Amino acid sequence: MRIRVLTFNALFRGRTRARIDVLARLLEESDYDVVCLQEVISPFILARLRRVTTSYPHVARAWTFPLVRGGLVTLSRLPITRTHYEPFRPARPARPEWLLNKGALFTRVKLPGGYLTLVNTHLSANMDMDWSPSNAYTKVERAELDRLADAVTRIDPAEPLVAMGDFNVPRDSSYFKAFASAAGLQDAMAGNTEPTYRPDYADIGAIDQFLHRPGLKAETRVVFKDEVRLPGGDLAPLSDHYAIAATLTV
Repeated sequence: MRIRVLTFNALFRGRTRARIDVLARLLEESDYDVVCLQEVISPFILARLRRVTTSYPHVARAWTFPLVRGGLVTLSRLPITRTHYEPFRPARPARPEWLLNKGALFTRVKLPGGYLTLVNTHLSANMDMDWSPSNAYTKVERAELDRLADAVTRIDPAEPLVAMGDFNVPRDSSYFKAFASAAGLQDAMAGNTEPTYRPDYADIGAIDQFLHRPGLKAETRVVFKDEVRLPGGDLAPLSDHYAIAATLTV
């Protein structure tokens, strides 16, 4: 069977309510079966999103009161049978991200002939935009990737699984490739370094990712690149990130 999936960092600041209203309408009118969102930090923003996305009756998220844990939300038109949150260990340098308790949200959905596990994650940001091995933020990200790979490999290897989100790690970096190998995942966008972070914000390239276990087929493309018309009539980017849409053959 074929399943349509989207991953998108929705950006928590800057006219958030207006942008989330547009995003909600786009999702409600779309054919995506599952949507993995990052930076949906506020429960009020999540409630605003849910008021419109009524065709997604199933939702996975965790709480670190008073915030949505990790800012991670997974919407599904397919029944959710299990969900759990794997936190990353806080590591220096100290930074506001610690308040989010970042990690990975694991969600298992029921298919007509089986199950699919979706991993929605958002790694710590590299505040220096320097991914050299000696950089302090690079060391944080590598530790998070190691923890994520360990969590993925604990899932039954016979279970179809996809992992996606804002990795904050360039797709062509050696330690992202090492993570994929350790986790037993294939990069659905391998060889494609089309930016997923808007170049007019910063030139940091392809930092959003989509991976899958062998046995799955994934056709991907970068979407949500155009500006959208907000309530009031003005044009603005939907986020500082683009989204990745995938069609899975399970």
